Amino acid sequence: MDRRIMGVETEFGIHYSHPGTKPLTPEEVARYLFRPVVEWGRSSNVFIPNGSRLYLDVGSHPEYATAECSTLPELIATDKAGELIMHRLVAQAQEQMREDGFEGTIYLYKNNADSQGNSFGSHENYLLQRSTEFRRLSESLIPFLITRQLMCGSGAVIADSTRINPDSHPGIPETPHFAFSHRADYVQEGISSSTTRTRPIINTRDEPHADASQYRRLHVIVGDSNMSETTQMVRFGSTDLMLRMIEAGVPLKDFQLDHPVQAIRQVSHDLTGTATLRLRNGRRMSALHLQEHFLDHARTFIDRHGAHHEHVPAVLELWERALAAVRTQDFSDIDTEIDWAIKHRFYQQYAARHGLGWDAARLAQLDLSYHDIDPDRGLFNLLTRRGAAARWVTDADIEYAAENAPASTRAALRGHFIRTARERGLEYTVDWTHMKLNDKPICTVMVKDPFAVTSDQMEHLLECFPRCATPLE
Repeated sequence: MDRRIMGVETEFGIHYSHPGTKPLTPEEVARYLFRPVVEWGRSSNVFIPNGSRLYLDVGSHPEYATAECSTLPELIATDKAGELIMHRLVAQAQEQMREDGFEGTIYLYKNNADSQGNSFGSHENYLLQRSTEFRRLSESLIPFLITRQLMCGSGAVIADSTRINPDSHPGIPETPHFAFSHRADYVQEGISSSTTRTRPIINTRDEPHADASQYRRLHVIVGDSNMSETTQMVRFGSTDLMLRMIEAGVPLKDFQLDHPVQAIRQVSHDLTGTATLRLRNGRRMSALHLQEHFLDHARTFIDRHGAHHEHVPAVLELWERALAAVRTQDFSDIDTEIDWAIKHRFYQQYAARHGLGWDAARLAQLDLSYHDIDPDRGLFNLLTRRGAAARWVTDADIEYAAENAPASTRAALRGHFIRTARERGLEYTVDWTHMKLNDKPICTVMVKDPFAVTSDQMEHLLECFPRCATPLE
């Protein structure tokens, strides 16, 4: 595919601190958080004018699903816009709570686990041609996804390895340490149709949100929730390159792992990248060697077929630097660009100044603070302001993406429909593929082409209705 629809769904962890004040349950805090959403959209599950979906997931988790994007800058800006939108909801909720006598503080975290063992997802979506053989896809992609954390992991302080059950997962250090991934320890299967009962690497649910005769949607739920824009760039960019090679029939060799769940944990807890993983064919290879193999194939593929977008060289360059940093154990060349390396540098410096080990409660607190989306309080945002974390999009890009849908996909139609219907005071319903005015449900517009950016049918539907005196608030 010359262009690929991509998106990411982020579940946010929510915490309410109430020292000396009345407590609230997470469900009650979530209701405060989504009160403006319900007032605006009459539901806690809405599509908003930037084409994205905002909703409360199972367990009162605030979730933001980006609109369909077909370029890396669109995707990264729209994803970061989700943090901005969520922070605005927090600010409104805090104000309302104080009026009601609750003086506590809401914290919203873009991370993957809490202290109670609950895990939150960062789910990637990639549009594929229906003709792509899923079995071949998964056999080639799972080894890549398991070892991708060398450049895409968010990093994690592991103060207590006993929660991972080292007896069931040999090779994991029993002493406190730093790991590549925040999500890896919660993965339970390689492939599954479930996302809640079990947490697989790839979810097989076949919901293309497009013409099912042409497309299917790959749902990857193994990724970490990244704060770094540059980490997101290499995360989505490298995976897209892998998919292009698989779709083109490039032979990537048989690297199916004997125990994928054990392997993903083993990779996460070995910062050297050299621990050997057992393959189904009896061979053993390290995570580093597997990733270097995939990178070499990607470079050869691009040399032969050309880059399909202007950011491919940047993706390949950071991919290569991340692997080189792991190989040499000198992280200084990526410690402003890759989440785990940004964390590792800061935590090591902080621990050295204060004489702390990896089991220190203060480091665990910093690990949580890194993912705090508050622009003034969150550690990652503080490091960004200090120049210790690189940017890839601008604040203006993110502000724009918070209000406007990506211009290159169907999301532009959805955003225009929502905005116009609200301006005209028209009741409406939308989902990923449908748009309808509730007074005329028989005139529902269906857009199965996710690349469509114009629709005469939609424009005609909107123009058939007079402008109402009162816009929808």
